[in-house]
Amino acid sequence: MALPPIPSILVSLAGLVAVTMWRLREARSAVSLKKILIPPLGMATGFSMFLVPAFRIPWAWAGLAFAIGAVALAWPLLLTTRLERQGESIMMKRSSAFLAVILVLAAIRFAARGYFDTILTTQQTGAVFFILAFGMIVIWRAKMLMDFRRLTADFETSAA
Repeated sequence: MALPPIPSILVSLAGLVAVTMWRLREARSAVSLKKILIPPLGMATGFSMFLVPAFRIPWAWAGLAFAIGAVALAWPLLLTTRLERQGESIMMKRSSAFLAVILVLAAIRFAARGYFDTILTTQQTGAVFFILAFGMIVIWRAKMLMDFRRLTADFETSAA
């Protein structure tokens, strides 16, 4: 398995640090419907990459990437993220394992990317990992949305 070039490694590590810091900071503020829905909606704009032929991959690859993200990679996030009511606010309560999960997911992505870079073009590798990440975030945020709705419904019925 060939390692990606050094600039690519540095950019990936910088992205990991930025996302980790953002996620940890995000846990300190109240969760809202907007905060749950905007990340997957914003990420969905990335599908425009498939307008460029170099990024196109077979449908089977896309389906498999989405399924791996939605099933295998979302599962640890689902287990380590919980919403709970604190007064009138809903807060995200993460387990102490959340940071470890993020780091392990990044390591898996890095190792897999090293392999895929040897059999796919750079653009196709990006497309596969985008769809994989989209599957992961959609399932994670859908679960958060269901939990958020349950907590807000419980609050509205108890307030009435």
